[in-house]
Amino acid sequence: MSKRIDGQARGKYTLEFKLEAVRLVKGGQAAAVTAKVLGIPNQKLDNWVRLSNKGQLKGAGDKPVSPEQMELARLRAQLARVTMERDILKKATAYFARESL
Repeated sequence: MSKRIDGQARGKYTLEFKLEAVRLVKGGQAAAVTAKVLGIPNQKLDNWVRLSNKGQLKGAGDKPVSPEQMELARLRAQLARVTMERDILKKATAYFARESL
């Protein structure tokens, strides 16, 4: 891995990982939530979506992503989405309960 200016190693992501992340965003999940769940910067995910729309998305190709890793990423994204929906419902319930008193 090459080094960044701050001395940390740059991440290399396979095409499968990038495609799965883009699929989650195009499937309706918020890009910020997807990036947080997958542990990647928001800007990087935005770039992948933009490149995917142009048909120019490429991967590192050095290590394929196993089906288990892809399933784990999908389940983490689903958990984040369901958690967010639950929190919204909690707030809505509290709001309407307060309004009915």
